[in-house]
Amino acid sequence: MSPTDTPPTSGVLPEFVAPAVNGTDRTFSLYVHVPFCVSRCGYCDFNTYISPDLGPGASHESYADTAIKELEFAAEALEQSGVDPKPLHSVFYGGGTPTLLAAHDLNRILQRARELFGIAPGAEITTEANPDSLSFEAVGLLAEGGFNRISMGMQSSVSHVLQVLERTHNPDNVSAAAQWIRDASLDLSLDLIFGTPGESVADWHRSLDAVLEVRPDHVSAYGLIVEAGTKLAAQIRRGVYPNTDPDDQADKYLATEERLAAAGYRWYEISNWAYDPHHQGIHRSQHNLAYWRDQDWWGIGPGAHSHMAGVRWWNAKHPAAYASRVLDNISPAIGREVPDDEARLLEKIMLGVRLSEGLEVSVLRSQPEPDAQIALAETRRLADQGLIEPAALEDGRIVPTLKGRLLDDAITRQLAGF
Repeated sequence: MSPTDTPPTSGVLPEFVAPAVNGTDRTFSLYVHVPFCVSRCGYCDFNTYISPDLGPGASHESYADTAIKELEFAAEALEQSGVDPKPLHSVFYGGGTPTLLAAHDLNRILQRARELFGIAPGAEITTEANPDSLSFEAVGLLAEGGFNRISMGMQSSVSHVLQVLERTHNPDNVSAAAQWIRDASLDLSLDLIFGTPGESVADWHRSLDAVLEVRPDHVSAYGLIVEAGTKLAAQIRRGVYPNTDPDDQADKYLATEERLAAAGYRWYEISNWAYDPHHQGIHRSQHNLAYWRDQDWWGIGPGAHSHMAGVRWWNAKHPAAYASRVLDNISPAIGREVPDDEARLLEKIMLGVRLSEGLEVSVLRSQPEPDAQIALAETRRLADQGLIEPAALEDGRIVPTLKGRLLDDAITRQLAGF
């Protein structure tokens, strides 16, 4: 039997139907996790693996067939669930490094998703990539297959910073790969990390210089978070590197906002900027906005999480365990939850106050009394503290100021009452 003959039909089947949130206004996106990497970066705690062959259905050569089989299971499960069918609003391949797989295989997964679900006109279709995992030919094939956006992991243009992060790519390859992406008429996003131990302010400006030379359509810039259990965390604990400095990261964030804004980029989420000199809302990541706006998505692959109609579930984490379940016609999902009203409210607050479009004040009013009145009083205090925009508050939205972006956790805590 080939890996795509029969979709999995048993195991942990998500119970989707939740009429309160099963509406036609909700978008539906697809996430495809590709868990392979060339090497393990010292700061990374993502679900990634270096070996190119982790067993049947979990190798570079066989992974696409396994992912396609899960796609077919997803289509069958959705058909039986009662959730309103709709075409894909966005598709995002993440990892790992998806472009370690052959472009032909990435295209095959996308084509099967198109056949099973349909893809909405103008849908954003993205793959992550590292500069050294791309070639002129591969980018051209991805464009032919229907991809229209590549999110490239640049992180820094400074060699000693990349060494601390244990990023293996040649920083000079960023501009070459960016040109191939441009030649294929694809949108380009660059991912950056600031606040790496040993990175000076001058180093960070050099990275911003490199970004502005390339002129991507979109920039993501995140302050480094040292996750417990990573190699970098152990190195900091042993004194090999100093710990991250919140004040240093704040200074670099402010520099990022200043320089990107001057070059025509507009922030739309605390860590994301889109090239939009005329304020038309273009080049924003529609896939990430779907997450932040609490829309629906199905996650394909080991460890992938999904959210449909108010239900969440997650797949077996290790690629071998994931592939074994799929190949044995068992759902790869191993757990599920239905967040209660309190958890959903907290998430809406936490995500909403990160966006330039803001959080609707009506979300706070939906709470039982006296919680609603307490939260509304907090909005006025936040405006007085300079953390949210007073004019937006008058219009019924909670939008962080630049100062508020640096203290978004404080905004969430005050509005959520803890």
